[in-house]
Amino acid sequence: MGNFTSALLTSEEISPGIDNKTDRNDARGIAQMMRVNLYRPVHVKTLTSQKRRALLTARRVLQEKAIAIENDIHGLLRNFGLKVGLVGKVNFEERIRELVEGYADLTEIMEVLLSTREKLRDEFGKLHKKLLDLTRNDGICQLLMTIPGVGPVVALAFTSTIDIPQRFKNSKAVGPILGLTPVLNQSGESKRVGRISCCGDAMMRTLLYEAAQTLLTLVKKWSWLKAWAMKIAKRAGKQKAIVALARRLAVIMHRMWSDGTEFCWTKDNLPKAA
Repeated sequence: MGNFTSALLTSEEISPGIDNKTDRNDARGIAQMMRVNLYRPVHVKTLTSQKRRALLTARRVLQEKAIAIENDIHGLLRNFGLKVGLVGKVNFEERIRELVEGYADLTEIMEVLLSTREKLRDEFGKLHKKLLDLTRNDGICQLLMTIPGVGPVVALAFTSTIDIPQRFKNSKAVGPILGLTPVLNQSGESKRVGRISCCGDAMMRTLLYEAAQTLLTLVKKWSWLKAWAMKIAKRAGKQKAIVALARRLAVIMHRMWSDGTEFCWTKDNLPKAA
């Protein structure tokens, strides 16, 4: 046993383990990757896009926190048998105060939560106004907003996510980057198409999904794009149609941005990549 241990120590001293996490081993690994070309260049977004992204993120954080407080208020009052019910944002505070009237302790707690919610809503409104001002003075955002279902938030998020449209070889390459294309699992004779990959920018993917849902369910004006999505919905279901529409919206938005053309409501003069 002693001889075996001695042999191991001698071997370790002669040839140190390459699996150890050291700066020297990291440098050797990076050099090897560079030598065999196992790396990809990473796009660094422009300062303008980074600032817009920060605005979108801060706006979303405030919105989510305000909604979380509203949900917590619902849950706290439900424990006392007080049901808020369906109520709009404007009448929310009035409804809560009406429910806790006569409960001194609950009133004190709810007033703190309501004041916090009001502060979050006010600050959210300031950031949202800043977002609207940016899109109002941005020609690309105004161009993208000619697409039905695409509003200021989606347009600004798309421009800050894509940053430079020329970095994509074609418009169809935008879908995979945003995780809106199906995953292919292939082994031998087996070939299965799964769900979308969900890689890339989660915020942009969510906004495109919401825009597609709006176009499919709320937009009344008919277009070739809505007709295309309706056919998919009849054949494969509403959810798959919304995902497919979200992917196509990304392709169309990129093509419009690259060409500088407005959305075509009919298939006349429709870009080939769309």
